[in-house]
Amino acid sequence: MKKISVLMAVMILLFSCKNEKKEHSPLRVVTTTTMITDLVKQIGGDLIEVRGLMGSGVDPHLYKASEGDVTKLTNADIIFYNGLHLEGKLVEVFEKMKNKKTVAIADALDKSTLIGSEYFASNYDPHIWFNVDYWKQATNFVVNTLSETLPEQKDFFEANGTDYIEQLDALKAKITNTIATLPLEKRILVTAHDAFNYFGAYFNFEVVGLQGLSTATEAGVQDVQNLAAFIIERRVKAIFVESSIPKRTIEALQAAVLSKGHEVTIGGTLYSDALGDADTVEGTYLGMFEYNVNTIVNALK
Repeated sequence: MKKISVLMAVMILLFSCKNEKKEHSPLRVVTTTTMITDLVKQIGGDLIEVRGLMGSGVDPHLYKASEGDVTKLTNADIIFYNGLHLEGKLVEVFEKMKNKKTVAIADALDKSTLIGSEYFASNYDPHIWFNVDYWKQATNFVVNTLSETLPEQKDFFEANGTDYIEQLDALKAKITNTIATLPLEKRILVTAHDAFNYFGAYFNFEVVGLQGLSTATEAGVQDVQNLAAFIIERRVKAIFVESSIPKRTIEALQAAVLSKGHEVTIGGTLYSDALGDADTVEGTYLGMFEYNVNTIVNALK
């Protein structure tokens, strides 16, 4: 009888430990783009386990889910994605996960304020992270979502959100001052595709992309020639490569300008649809944005 009691005590202890471990195990969160991964980590801290599907230099427009990705998504407690058809090839996967909590960051925004496009499937420009005010709204949205999921940790998430919004405000003030040093007539931003329209609208840049809003749209010879003529006419000093898009499109544009007897430099590589390498300053949203602004302003001055 004594042996049975001891055995039962051990079983109860093991069961309690197992439940305690489960109760305190991190919330399993899967994110799509690197910008969203960074944002969710800022808010969730060590209370969540974040697994990002996409890494540095990955183009979300063309990304296809691997078998490993499907496993991550299946095991997730929450899935954060951009929405607005940015991750077009993942939409079918999300639709099959009816029992999962899938959250589109774009749902935080009033769609009447977004930039529309008759050429893009969603009818909205999905590159919402290039408006810092939008990203502040996204921050509050993530705070609320995580707080609803773990209500006992609401204070923790809200404190992290408040701190991060203060950092976003500081970023906006800093880059506004930097951009103010660039005359309005020089604020012409030519890139591989139309990822910077929200940035341009906020900071008074004329933004021209060789490809459309989605990199799934290929630029033709006529597109290159037309943009080359625009660069010459407007005396654009520099054009920019994007980290998630092959350099050949911008190099072809540079060559087209040269063939007409003019020169345009490649001003550097901008981070558009993905952050920089992990564990670097550009691997964070704040660092990426400041790097982009410094690169643009220095090249166009």
